[in-house]
Amino acid sequence: MIAIIPAAGLGTRFLPATKAQPKEMLLVVDRPAIQYVVEEALAAEADEVVIVNSREKKSIEEHFSPAPGLEEHLRACKKDQYADAVAYVGSLPVSYVYQDEPLGLGHAIHCAASKTEGEAFYVLLGDVLVPDNDVLPRMLEVHRSHGNASVIAVVPVPDEQVSRFGVIAGEDLGDGVWKVSALVEKPKLEDAPSNLAIFGRYLLSPKVMDLLAGAKPTVGGEIQLTDALDELLESEEMYAVVIDPASGFDTGTIETWLETNITLARRAGILSS
Repeated sequence: MIAIIPAAGLGTRFLPATKAQPKEMLLVVDRPAIQYVVEEALAAEADEVVIVNSREKKSIEEHFSPAPGLEEHLRACKKDQYADAVAYVGSLPVSYVYQDEPLGLGHAIHCAASKTEGEAFYVLLGDVLVPDNDVLPRMLEVHRSHGNASVIAVVPVPDEQVSRFGVIAGEDLGDGVWKVSALVEKPKLEDAPSNLAIFGRYLLSPKVMDLLAGAKPTVGGEIQLTDALDELLESEEMYAVVIDPASGFDTGTIETWLETNITLARRAGILSS
């Protein structure tokens, strides 16, 4: 199974830091944010991770490339621990496709269509980290137990935040699983069918790629993944897995990136509580 990570965005919220350094390469404790996401996908039976990149973000590709000269230098200096880390990250099965125009998440995902070969695929948004790698395996379990249907992750949010997210409508099947009947983008609280917001993890059927191939720009002049998922519900079932809010960390803003670093540094014993 292929995992797709869209990473072609400008990282505008982090400027000027992201003028020369991609947002995905900003350090979270001991490694770039995108490395967490790659490792999460590979821990959930992905055979290959496809990063949808911008041609200007060469440092992402350099990070996941072998560096035998650096590794040799580190070993000569008796710094085997660092040499092992360099060798490890350079050996991960990562490849690239390019999104040359900022036409939305749906468009970014479709840029990797040739890699999926008509099979189900993961999509992992790089703004969200799941350090314990425990969300995708649960999604894969639900996918397999419901006829290989598409599965999305959702997270409960407070009432005052419902209008900021896409939320699901559907039937609670128990054990943290919902059968999805609709996706509602940023509803008013009184109109929201639930408080379950779409989280940045998807396991999608091959038909999603077919739908994205014919998708037209809508909100913001972009091709929206949510539109394709809405259309998918007309012909296929879709399920949602409710996750613990503590499982994921949002790094999409400076504030949440800082909070993530502090929390994970404390977990690792680098910072005291």
